[in-house]
Amino acid sequence: MAQEVAVPLEATEVRTPRKPFWKKLLLTARHHPLGAIGVSIVILLLACTLFAELIAPYDPQAIDAHALRNAPSFSHPFGTDRLGRDVMSRTIYGARISMFIGLVSVIIGTLLGAFFGLISGYFGKWIDSLIQRVIDMLLAFPALVLLLAIIAVLGNDESRFRQFLSDYTPLPEGEFLGIPVFIQIFVMAVGIGVAIAVGTARVVRGAVLSLKENVYIDAARAMGASDGRIVFKHILPNVMALVVVLATIFLPIAILAEAAISFLGLGVPNPTPSWGSDMTGPNQSDAVNGNIWWVVFFPGAALSLTVLAFNMIGDSLRDISDPRLRGGRGQGGGPGTGTGF
Repeated sequence: MAQEVAVPLEATEVRTPRKPFWKKLLLTARHHPLGAIGVSIVILLLACTLFAELIAPYDPQAIDAHALRNAPSFSHPFGTDRLGRDVMSRTIYGARISMFIGLVSVIIGTLLGAFFGLISGYFGKWIDSLIQRVIDMLLAFPALVLLLAIIAVLGNDESRFRQFLSDYTPLPEGEFLGIPVFIQIFVMAVGIGVAIAVGTARVVRGAVLSLKENVYIDAARAMGASDGRIVFKHILPNVMALVVVLATIFLPIAILAEAAISFLGLGVPNPTPSWGSDMTGPNQSDAVNGNIWWVVFFPGAALSLTVLAFNMIGDSLRDISDPRLRGGRGQGGGPGTGTGF
């Protein structure tokens, strides 16, 4: 009679080879081509921001009496303005101002908004009511009026915030990091950041209200986890993707806000190159009355291209972070979610 014998089998672990990082990037770029185009444009803008002195062919504030209002040519590809200043050089240097204001205001706005949104959504009760009523009062004002009011309060030469920056911080009144009148421009970025924080807090609060009802939050609380640990270890990581998407949405809005304030004559002071200030004042009059279109066209085109690039990046990040939108390969995830000043 045959006897059965058990033969031990060796278990072998089958590992799927990992794709190199550069292949993942190429695959993501292929699935989201608009996002890849946006990233390429932003890299070009960052190059202009960091290496403006090497890229710009002329000093942006240099006056040339022999090249007044010259049309685009080989020596001046973007033409010159009424003072003979090279428009291309001013557009390149203007990227530094706009990107600085955009990045600083978005960092401040998203951090403040995420913090108050987390507190308001998680703790609820009177804390939520207090924060949301303050936000409701701020949202009752038109966005541009609210922004002008914040900058008027913070940017006043006699304001305590301005005096604090001058007396207790190393920030200089003059040029710093290649940016003239640094404190004035920094205060403008802080004002825009406060306005951004209002909208960010409302969106983050809604996400937190949904997340805190999940089972794993109840399990963490039953195991004795403190409120701080639950907020920063369990809820915050789940809203970070939303905060990043909000940052890409609000960054072009912040740049547009700087242009709007400069267009009203309350932003970056002349002769500092800025896309907003170069589209207003005498340049606007020359473009309207003198058919000198290039003095406002190229700064406006740079501003529009920047806003378009960040909007494309924001749409792609939203598609990547939302499982419901990953099926549509990079052609945009539906209607835009941005707002404008």
